[in-house]
Amino acid sequence: MSHPCHTHLLPNLRRIEGQMRGIAKMVEDEKYCIDILNQIKAVRNSLATVEGKILQTHLKACVRDSLEATDDFDAKVEEVIKVLKR
Repeated sequence: MSHPCHTHLLPNLRRIEGQMRGIAKMVEDEKYCIDILNQIKAVRNSLATVEGKILQTHLKACVRDSLEATDDFDAKVEEVIKVLKR
């Protein structure tokens, strides 16, 4: 089975990476706690968006493909459940 491509999400991930560097700089510069927390919240929301897009692709592609092989389907469902419980 081939895996779906997620390269279209690289700009989002690079933006998140930049936001994280910004948060580290804010901590180094001893910025106001609420400002740091606001930036952390923004990163968490951005990560949740990327996570949701990857999960959606996984369900539409990988899990759907596994419907053809019944044994693989149960394993795919268990994978998703484990990820969501973390």
